[in-house]
Amino acid sequence: APLHPATMSDGVDVEAAMKHKFAEDVFTYTTRDACLYALSVGASEHAPDEKDLPLVYEGAGDGFRVLPTMAVLFPTMGMSQIFNIPSLRFNPMMLLHGEQELRLTKPLPTSGAITCRPSLGGIYDKGKGALVLLDSDCFDESGEKVAFCRASLFIRGIGGFGGDRGPKPAAWAVPSRAPDKSDEYKTTENLALYYRLNGDTNPLHADPSMAAMGGFEKPILHGLCFFGIAGRVILRDFCDNDTTKFKAIKARFAKSVYPGETVITDMWAEEGGRVLFQCRVKERDVVVLTNGVAEVEGAAGGAGGSRL
Repeated sequence: APLHPATMSDGVDVEAAMKHKFAEDVFTYTTRDACLYALSVGASEHAPDEKDLPLVYEGAGDGFRVLPTMAVLFPTMGMSQIFNIPSLRFNPMMLLHGEQELRLTKPLPTSGAITCRPSLGGIYDKGKGALVLLDSDCFDESGEKVAFCRASLFIRGIGGFGGDRGPKPAAWAVPSRAPDKSDEYKTTENLALYYRLNGDTNPLHADPSMAAMGGFEKPILHGLCFFGIAGRVILRDFCDNDTTKFKAIKARFAKSVYPGETVITDMWAEEGGRVLFQCRVKERDVVVLTNGVAEVEGAAGGAGGSRL
């Protein structure tokens, strides 16, 4: 029998898996890496752009800064450890990235080494599959915590092990009013080839034959790429690109995006510094990122600015 059959509910031992000790991992980056990340999620699309320049140019007079969503890259290597948990056996091809959450405790350093400490935040029985919460606490070189990342991973075919079904997701609905802000960004045909240079080299995003095996007509954009596009737009529209004001972002991946398509980010300012958002593809009229909630300090402009 194969080591990782597609269906193996007896391959899940929640109690043992939750005690699994992950190795710490260090993610090192330079200002060049930070510039590349910003460009790969559409920063300075219409260069020269004075507002975006500090995100893509280390010599910017206003002071170089790092896009907050770059923090989702920090746990990349730590996430790969999920395939090596003896009490959580599954076929890697059955794993889907369902949701992503990021919380910032301070602006990201302009360069340096980030230490990530991964852990499991929960394993829930969803019947046909399992929901696994993979958490990472991220610390800068001084030992101060800079970010918390949570990837919600749905693993098809390993449900039915009799575990807790997990908490009910928070209620989320598109507000009845028109968006307070809406941004349209036409991705380039080669955007996935740029984004993969951030560290996610899954061939699904580069190799047409691998994309075809996955059921796609061509390589698709990384989910964390259009997650980053949304974060960039919210930072610009509600924080005036002040990274000290960007506190958190969370969203659910709903559909795939093909490079070259237009991503529209609709945003609604709510009480308490919350911004609800979703992303949709203009050409196919499909929602690709949903249940979006960002937390910002204050708001810059827009119809909803006074409500934050």
